[in-house]
Amino acid sequence: MSPYILMVLLLGLGLGTTITFASSHWLLAWMGLEINTLAIIPLMTQHHHPRAAEATTKYFLTQAAAAAMLLFASTINAWLSGQWDIQQMSHPLPIALITIALALKIGLAPFHAWLPEVLQGLDLTTGLILSTWQKLAPFALILQLQPINPVMFTILGLLSTLVGGWGGLNQTQLRKVLAYSSIAHLGWMILVLQTAPSLTLLTLLTYLIMTFSTFLVFKLNKATTINTLATSWTKAPALMSLAPLIFLSLGGLPPLTGFMPKWLILQELTKHDLAPTATLAALTALLSLYFYLRLSYAMTLTASPNNLVGTAPWRFTSMQSSLPLATTTSATILLLPLTPSITTLLPT
Repeated sequence: MSPYILMVLLLGLGLGTTITFASSHWLLAWMGLEINTLAIIPLMTQHHHPRAAEATTKYFLTQAAAAAMLLFASTINAWLSGQWDIQQMSHPLPIALITIALALKIGLAPFHAWLPEVLQGLDLTTGLILSTWQKLAPFALILQLQPINPVMFTILGLLSTLVGGWGGLNQTQLRKVLAYSSIAHLGWMILVLQTAPSLTLLTLLTYLIMTFSTFLVFKLNKATTINTLATSWTKAPALMSLAPLIFLSLGGLPPLTGFMPKWLILQELTKHDLAPTATLAALTALLSLYFYLRLSYAMTLTASPNNLVGTAPWRFTSMQSSLPLATTTSATILLLPLTPSITTLLPT
């Protein structure tokens, strides 16, 4: 792809997200989401491969359906209440429809079925953009909706943590594992949205850092399956010894960074007399932890079968810059001791 076209598309992604962030009017928010979708589609289909074309088509149809539902719901809201302001929603019907549309946009369960399939058809760089940047604009709208329907958000959150843990158990494709990991993390964020929006933002930030470092590790090794991961220790032994720590941080194991948001969320839920919700969420986290442990085991404790299929491929030196990987890996592993400082920064 020409660097000029790439620059225009990346600027389009930035513009769409910024418009949605800055808007207080539903039409402007919808316009930002549409610019975002249209900017990423050429990036998704840049590799002329049937899987990429299929993934792009699925993504486009899903996002178009969600955007149409969002526009429909905001029009109903304007019809019922006479205004388009995002923070002045009062009628339960448009609120429910908009929540469903935004859940479909980011891939919350039970509207998640498109996400693993789409991510599986993309290369790792575009997959990284889809898993991180593309979540920001819909999340900004969900945050503005948040005080309205607590029961719906709790159901969506618990279902997402369960589906995200359950769905990733039997996967051998790393991109599908990351898609289910994304669904589970989004569930945790939605779960605490009604009681502590600042915690949701902290969880989103840690999720972005951890996902960024995981994708960069896979990209450095050109790894897309667990078997490829098992042969990659010869390429970068130091990085491969740190990679299990990145996976376990994604799973939320202490003393790694990923434990911090889960710990604070469980504490917050218990404080608000939601102990059963906290217990269920903690149990579903064990499912996610299992498949991260499986990845760590495959990477460090197994020798790859040395047949023709499993022979380690010839590896050229990677041209990838090591600074983003070093920064995000350090943040993914080492930030837990800063929890007291971080909690003082959060608004109560």
